[in-house]
Amino acid sequence: MTTQYKRFTRLIAKWPLDTSKGERDLGKLIRDKVKIAFESPNNQVLDSEACTRQYKSLNKLADNYYKNKYKRARHSSATGLNSEECNLVLSNEVLEYLKEENKGFFQKIFKKETRPHKDHTPVMLDEVIKYLKPADNEVYIDMTFGAGGHSTKILKSANCKLITLDRDPNAYERAQKLAEKYPNRVVPLLGKFSELPQLLKENGIKQSSVDGILFDFGCSSMQLDNRERGFSISKNGLLDMRMDAGRDPNQITAREVLATANENELYKIFKIYGEEKKAAKIAQTIIQARYMIKTIDTTHELVDIVDSCCPNEFRLDKLQRPQSNATKVFQALRIFVNNELNELNYGMVLAKYYLKLNGRLITICFHSLEDTIVKRHIAGNTINETANPVPLRYLNPLLVQDQETINNFLDTPWKALNKHVDVPTEEEVERNPRSRSARLRAAIKIK
Repeated sequence: MTTQYKRFTRLIAKWPLDTSKGERDLGKLIRDKVKIAFESPNNQVLDSEACTRQYKSLNKLADNYYKNKYKRARHSSATGLNSEECNLVLSNEVLEYLKEENKGFFQKIFKKETRPHKDHTPVMLDEVIKYLKPADNEVYIDMTFGAGGHSTKILKSANCKLITLDRDPNAYERAQKLAEKYPNRVVPLLGKFSELPQLLKENGIKQSSVDGILFDFGCSSMQLDNRERGFSISKNGLLDMRMDAGRDPNQITAREVLATANENELYKIFKIYGEEKKAAKIAQTIIQARYMIKTIDTTHELVDIVDSCCPNEFRLDKLQRPQSNATKVFQALRIFVNNELNELNYGMVLAKYYLKLNGRLITICFHSLEDTIVKRHIAGNTINETANPVPLRYLNPLLVQDQETINNFLDTPWKALNKHVDVPTEEEVERNPRSRSARLRAAIKIK
């Protein structure tokens, strides 16, 4: 409840108030409704999910989400409080006072809030099981083990054998613990996609012998939430971003990229891998800072540099929540440091060779660069087993191809199981906002 209270207080603090409307003023109505909801003796059964839905809807209006359709006439505070007073209401001292004054209910709420939360929530778990269809005595590979959410569900769904792969030593340790929990059923492997053939050979796994393969691309919650790994925008730490956690001493860190790359190289990294519209300006500013002030060593230093290139710019994510201006820059550096797209492409090639006929492939992507590679592999839009960088192969409308050439172009070992890409449900996005960008594709190997 305390979280909801703080969110709604921020909301009504910026809501436009028009006293000329009297009781018809929406700002006053919302303020009264919020006051009643939180002061009512029935607040013990406050519906948190309903509050979240209402908050999102009201916040869109308060932030003028509908642009010029409903222009603001006033900008005064709907609470009648000034900025300093609103900050006082939201302060920790006030929350401590509430906790002391309301022993029974608030103690229960605060105890609930301090419970240890799960560090990882598997994305689109039900959809993965639906398409993978785990069965007894079959062999599956979880190519991106992470915290093991998908792997655990697969093991519970059927008496099958599971091979887990992850390049992160921390994830590998978790996989080893899972292997102890499910003896003789889990084979944990430490390595990248490009190291998988050798690892499988050492464990006696041959090509065309696997029943299903799962990819959950991107960065895991464990990596994002650990400041020492250098992935997080909100938590300050040295810029690292190596998913291998230093397993390969020759792998370059994000900090070293920013310290050694020239302006053109930085521009290409931000523009191609991050699709950042201000890539040129950010690259130029980083070079200037490097020569005039110091190298950029921490995550917050990089965020400050990017913010200086985006003055008065306010970005929103897909849930209409405030998003850091540095999000795409961080994404680009992470992809570059870990060579993610090349590894992804190679992983798709391996899936083709190691799956049995009628074996199932499930992929979960979190941005368009990943999804494009997966989509083109499934569609057969590849050149020498690499996703075609050109969206359309037939660049010349006057060129006439013979039937054999056309058949070679359209040849693919995959048949898509979902006609359109699957996305998380609204309920899942509310429970786990990090799933908002997920795109699931499923295919079956037909030849």
